[in-house]
Amino acid sequence: MIGKLQTNKVKYAVSLFDYIHSLDNVKLAKKISTEQKKINRNLKIFIQVNIGNENQKSGIDKESLKNFYEKCTKEFELNIVGLMCLPPLEGAVSTYFSDMAKLNKFIGLKDLSIGMSSDYLEAIDCGATFVRIGSKIFGNRT
Repeated sequence: MIGKLQTNKVKYAVSLFDYIHSLDNVKLAKKISTEQKKINRNLKIFIQVNIGNENQKSGIDKESLKNFYEKCTKEFELNIVGLMCLPPLEGAVSTYFSDMAKLNKFIGLKDLSIGMSSDYLEAIDCGATFVRIGSKIFGNRT
């Protein structure tokens, strides 16, 4: 699942999806853990990083990432497979993607969910293993 996941929808998401790309807070991590255990599932989860420190965007800040990752994996026993970000519209996207690749390597994760239709080539150059190319497939939203 890509997109903001509300805690009241977690029980449905856990039974429907294999991946969650938007883990961004402790409350959500705890709820995912609880619901997975109820039905004996182990989703693949990406931590959403607020790579540009933007107030309007969700995500863990870079400075809190390591502690958040450890809490998710040790206390909540979540299967964190990678990091995800939505970079700021301003600035060189490759700089943000490169920062994400470094963070991913620092944590020791394999997968990296970065890039969308407008910047997926830069994302792939920076090591993306997942890209979100909806508008290239389905067209722009109306």
